[in-house]
Amino acid sequence: MSEADELAQLRATVESLAAKVRALEDQVEITQLVAQYGPAVDSGSGDAAAGLWTEDGVFDAVPHLRMEGRDGIAGMVHGPNHQSVIHNGCGHVLTAPHVVVDGDHATGRSHALHLRWDADAGRFWVFQVSANTWRWVRTSEGWRIAERVNANLDGTEGPRAMLAPSSTSLSLEES
Repeated sequence: MSEADELAQLRATVESLAAKVRALEDQVEITQLVAQYGPAVDSGSGDAAAGLWTEDGVFDAVPHLRMEGRDGIAGMVHGPNHQSVIHNGCGHVLTAPHVVVDGDHATGRSHALHLRWDADAGRFWVFQVSANTWRWVRTSEGWRIAERVNANLDGTEGPRAMLAPSSTSLSLEES
């Protein structure tokens, strides 16, 4: 093999590794973004929760509440209903999402559990389990949530369908 061939092979290897590292960084950043939601809302940090979204991001908590923009999300966290819940004891626990990155856009799905404290029983109980679909975008601030749809897994088809693998994720999982 000539020196030019070796150099070309080395460049190709470095480019391949750089692409893999970027893909891993994207996955980690998006997963960390999702992981920040529960602690932000459970601590009442509306600005921190809102900062996870794009300026015009949407959080649709089907069928209860649709929040648009960072102000809408911060307003929910600072609002009397949410404040009552967190002051009585609760935890928003999100599972690690399945993430499919496509350039500067990504989609995913996951579960979320909403736990509530029962002072009389001295324990937490599961108040809600929901399906979540996500759309993320790469921004100048890093990855941010463009849209989150959260629907109770109440036995109806819609929320169950939200968790079904997409054709894109199937082809990636099979390869």
